[in-house]
Parts: sequence; structure tokens; C-alpha cells
Amino acid sequence: MRMIFLSFFVALLFVWSSVAGAAPDDGSSPVAVTDDFDQAFNDDFDEPALILITDPLEIVNRGTFWLNDKLYFYALKPVARVWRVVPRDGRQVVKNFFTNLSSPLRILNAGLQLKPAGVGQALSRFLINSTFGIAGLFDVAGKWGITKVDEDFGQTLGRYGVGSGFYLVLPLLGPSSLRDLGGAVVDDFVLPGNLVDLRLSLAEQVALRGGLAINDLSLDRDSYEKLKRDSLDPYLFLRASYAQYRTAKIQK
Repeated sequence: MRMIFLSFFVALLFVWSSVAGAAPDDGSSPVAVTDDFDQAFNDDFDEPALILITDPLEIVNRGTFWLNDKLYFYALKPVARVWRVVPRDGRQVVKNFFTNLSSPLRILNAGLQLKPAGVGQALSRFLINSTFGIAGLFDVAGKWGITKVDEDFGQTLGRYGVGSGFYLVLPLLGPSSLRDLGGAVVDDFVLPGNLVDLRLSLAEQVALRGGLAINDLSLDRDSYEKLKRDSLDPYLFLRASYAQYRTAKIQK
């Protein structure tokens, strides 16, 4: 069943990229990924003028965006604020541990993209943090100047010329694209490097990821609130930010 699902997405990706010329993820388009997505929000651009990714499902996407917005303010963020009773250092340790567990996936994708420097950097972080950092609880490698390498299969597809396809807003998960959704399926169900989900049932995976999302929100400094306050149309701003963010990462 997983292979049927994967084949369906890969077929859609290549058809869209060849027929629609989807999005600017070849040499001339923008795609990049940094550890903190809110960094992309700080880019200066005239939000209504930039259409960096096609959005034929805008009506549906705006509906999902509205739903996510309400869930954020009335459910997720209040829970995250309660979770802040745990000292920040303790919450950071939780994030460090699971970030380290997902290192093999980043190493593998860096290898698929033929980035030896990225492979070496990600592997060094994994080995250092798994040993000196006590199973990844502490980011010793970061303190030694070895920064995190973010690579996923969506970026791998983009690296080999697969266009982003159309824009998607996913329930709870937020901004994505046809290519990146397909890439997430491969990362989660196909590539043998996702130690986070090792031996977990689907229900346990959902619960774990939900808990990690709450933990990440508790560490966030209200970047989404700033986005809503400072942008004329938060939907358009987030769409352009996401396209720039992903494009920069692919071109890196």
C-alpha cells in the first residue's frame, strides 16, 4: 500500500513538473531551508507582487489556512504556553534528542544529492552529539561550530529538477507543495533513516509528532503572531515565504 501511495505521488510530481513547468525550482527559482523557518519571514519583499509558486487550490488552501489559524490560537499555542512550566533547558533537551534521532535521514538525503561536505557535517554532528552529547540530549557539535544540515527528500527531488508543483496548505502541518508532500511520504515511509518512528505504530507516531510540535511551539518566540501583525495578507506572505525558504535550500 505504501509503494502504491509513493508511486502515485512520484508520478504526479513528474507530470506536473513537465507539463506545468511548476514553480521556479530549477536554477532560476528560490528554495532553501534553515533550522528556524521564521528566518524566512524576515526577508523583505512586496508580498502581493510575488507569486513564486502556483496556487490553483487557493480557495481550499485559504480554508485550511483559516482552520489552522484557529487551531493555533485556541488549542496549540495555549497548550504550548502551559508546557512552558517546564524549564526552557529541559524543553531544549527534548528537541535536541529527537533532532539527533532524525540525523540519519539528513545524512542519507545529503548523500542522494551528492553533497559530500553535507554528509560529513551531518555525520560529524550525529557522532559527536550521540557520544559527547549523551545520546543527543545536548548539542555539543553546535557549540563546537558544526551547524545543523537540513536535508529532506523534497529537496532531493528539487535538486534533480523536479518542480515544486502547486502550493498546498495541509491541516495542522501548514505550508507545503505537491513535491514536498511526496518527499515527506518518502522520508516517513520509505527511506531507512527515520529513527524517530522506529517500531512505533501510526497512532504512536501521531502522538509523538504532536508532542514534539507542542514542544517546538513552546520554544518559539511568537513568530506567527508577528507575521499576522506585520503583513497585509498573512496567507500570501506565508505562501511567498515558504516558496523562498524551500528554493533557497535546494539551491544551497
